[in-house]
Amino acid sequence: MSTEKNGSSNSTTISRRNFSTSEKSEIPREILLDFDPHFSTSKGLRLKSYKKMLMIDAAMPWFGMDIGGTLTKLVYFEPTDITPDEADMEVETLKNIRRYLTKNSAYGNTGRRDSHLQMNDVYIGGRKGILHFIRFPTSKMATFLDLAKSKGMATLASTVCATGGGAYKFENQFLQEVNLKLHKFDELDSTISGMEFIDAHNHCECFYWANPKDDSRCEKVPFDFSDPYPFMVVNVGSGVSMLVVTGPGKYRRVTGTSLGGGTFLGLCCLLTGCSSFEEAIQLAANGDNTCVDKLVKDIYGGDYEKFGLHGDLVASSFGQMNSKDRRASVTKEDLARATLVTITNNIGSIARMCAVNEEISRVVFIGNFLRVNTISMKLLSYAMDYWSSGSLKALFLEHEVCLFFSYFRTVQILKKKYFFFVS
Repeated sequence: MSTEKNGSSNSTTISRRNFSTSEKSEIPREILLDFDPHFSTSKGLRLKSYKKMLMIDAAMPWFGMDIGGTLTKLVYFEPTDITPDEADMEVETLKNIRRYLTKNSAYGNTGRRDSHLQMNDVYIGGRKGILHFIRFPTSKMATFLDLAKSKGMATLASTVCATGGGAYKFENQFLQEVNLKLHKFDELDSTISGMEFIDAHNHCECFYWANPKDDSRCEKVPFDFSDPYPFMVVNVGSGVSMLVVTGPGKYRRVTGTSLGGGTFLGLCCLLTGCSSFEEAIQLAANGDNTCVDKLVKDIYGGDYEKFGLHGDLVASSFGQMNSKDRRASVTKEDLARATLVTITNNIGSIARMCAVNEEISRVVFIGNFLRVNTISMKLLSYAMDYWSSGSLKALFLEHEVCLFFSYFRTVQILKKKYFFFVS
């Protein structure tokens, strides 16, 4: 059985499958309308007249996008179960796109494929393949669209599923430049569902840092996340959102802060002249924040024993910079390190208070800010353990640690992309 989407000549194969009411309720209305303009629902997405649900084996290529405030992330699904007949029928444009994306790890000056993050033998939409993770600065969106146009993307697809604020900001640009419509998904919904999906496919996904203050003994330790609820997600991108997750798909946002990864990068660019997140982190790795920050011992001459405050704790971020002599001797590496410690401590402090208030012991930190940033992960690990007297544990995930939490969003987009109802 086949059907044609939007009157195009590209057909899609359809197979029958029954789904539960809860699964039906997750199907985006705009996707259903794209296939059937007479689709109608009541109580959200619960169907009146539609009884069966179908899964389509949609035409390749399959992409998901998260367009964030600082970075844009893509997930590309490369099928590995292509039959000889399918190979013969593939258009040359599709083959060229697959070769370009999978045979290169860099695209121009700023686009990167993180090959160490790829997920093999993943099943999506009834197909077996590899998930590839690609990123580029959102500021280079025009360059990306030019590349998509030159590779013939608009001739192969009419819709790309996307999440993040940029899915709204760049919607018209995608349509005008490459004739692509963006199906938009809520980013927090996609974050939680994507986390569950990736954890189910990679049982070693979750870990924590043991002995984070002792470089000689510090190590990553796998954490069993098979029975996670309840837990808290600290979502650190350009800004920060904190979510309490009580069950599959059940979450609420409890608070957030505007001081996140975007703040760190912006301040580092101002203070040090760096031009990228990687450069800022490298500077911080070689700096000493105690040359910039005022510590407890700088005020008390040692520990503040009455309240159990160690002398090495930061009492005032950038507190030494009111001294002209200190400003003259400080290095850009020191400034970058102090900026990183300031932002991380603020995030950790808010996260700890939220976890205590919600009576939650497991806090999962994800996001762009933690990419190539073991300094912050170890600071968070130590702080959560120290200030809670061991009752709170900071957890991290392999894929978001190395790249971005929003890859979870785009993976979830790929899951949702290929479903719709028929009567």
